[in-house]
Amino acid sequence: MPREIITIECQEARKEGKPPSRYTTTRNKNLKTEKLEIKKYNPFLRRHTVHREVK
Repeated sequence: MPREIITIECQEARKEGKPPSRYTTTRNKNLKTEKLEIKKYNPFLRRHTVHREVK
């Protein structure tokens, strides 16, 4: 299967000492080999922030 389930986590919340928001999504590992970065809503910070793929 070329698609895999990944978890993305807020990077800005860690810097501010607040709990990070996490989302799950899928990506095609054959086409996208680098780590995924998406802007998503963080309810703890009450704004859209950059979420990066974590292991």
